[in-house]
Amino acid sequence: MQNPFENALKQLDRAAALQTFNPDFLLRMRQPNREIQISIPVKMDNGELRIFTGYRVQHNNACGPYKGGIRYHAETNIDEVRALALWMAIKCSVVGIPMGGGKGGVTVDPKTLSVGELERLTRGWTKAMSDVIGSEKDVPAPDVNTTPREMDWIADEYQKATQDPKYKAVVTGKTIPAGGSLGRGTATGDGGYFVFEGLREKLNVSKDACTVVVQGFGNAGHQMAELFFQNGYKVVGLSDSKGGIYNPEGLDVRAVDEHKKNNGSVQNFPGAQNVTNAELLELECVVLVPAALENQFFADNASRVKAKAILEVANGPTTPEADEVFKSRGIPVVPDVLANAGGVTVSCFEWEQNLKDEVWTEEQVGEKLRSTMQAALDAVWNKKMALNCTVREAAFIVAMERIEKAMIA
Repeated sequence: MQNPFENALKQLDRAAALQTFNPDFLLRMRQPNREIQISIPVKMDNGELRIFTGYRVQHNNACGPYKGGIRYHAETNIDEVRALALWMAIKCSVVGIPMGGGKGGVTVDPKTLSVGELERLTRGWTKAMSDVIGSEKDVPAPDVNTTPREMDWIADEYQKATQDPKYKAVVTGKTIPAGGSLGRGTATGDGGYFVFEGLREKLNVSKDACTVVVQGFGNAGHQMAELFFQNGYKVVGLSDSKGGIYNPEGLDVRAVDEHKKNNGSVQNFPGAQNVTNAELLELECVVLVPAALENQFFADNASRVKAKAILEVANGPTTPEADEVFKSRGIPVVPDVLANAGGVTVSCFEWEQNLKDEVWTEEQVGEKLRSTMQAALDAVWNKKMALNCTVREAAFIVAMERIEKAMIA
């Protein structure tokens, strides 16, 4: 298994080799500002005490408060959280929002916990982190296996621990009654789709000829598949954690959604061929959207990918070795730090609404998101053309320029 933090540093180094940055700045960017590891004692429903390990990595806050999700996963570890915190610093800077990069997590399989145990775990994480998070310090959000429910618990527990009147702004991705933003639930998929629209124009691909494969049918993958479908694109492949399906004539995404609800998986959908997740990545298509977990593309399978472009909605799906293969094959990879930044962009909008005690309409949020993502893609694409580099390298350079400027200021 590749170390995701080492992958993130390789991406940073590749971008730094293409443009002159201050060596001291680069040294700072290779190290997080702070890492916190905590023990979280949780009384289980059967009376037994279990200790869980929690993390928060605060990478860089030159542009604003640290920002980044909290994931609950059995394989979460400090290297993964370090990588995600660095990517968050780049991501926030790419889209030009006034926030820095952080990330958190707990090593746990949440499916083995009851709702009560999950609540005690979440409140325990918050209590232990209450002196390092805050609306002007560090603003968490949902990530893998965490939802608005957990964010509401965090805001409530933080308010109890600190009595901060601006406690709602300590966390984003909350439910609407608790101060969440309209449009936040679909923001990652919406943002990815807005980037895709701009990309299709830049690649001069006609809508009629544009076939799409989406790996992952969670929040972001599902939303993107739905947007492709309702806007008249032919979605030929879809998958979830159990496997995928393929139909070169196109899939009815809404019918697949219904099938998954009734059967627990997209597989065995009538009229479609079952494929593995590995096979799905090698299907014939114009745009391939990895929207599952990291480390999906390696040097060997990258050489077999048939897509004309890749849109990374998952975090870190492409290893540096695969990036080299895609570069040599002329396949543009729109990186996660741009393609999935819709979620953190609307999180920033939620934070802003909470600080100002405002409520924006879904239309306002959607329009602000569209213009932010389009401006970010334009800035990155212009840098790519100017330096004749990959989209990922261009995104990192645009972000690093802004962070360096903020650190000097």
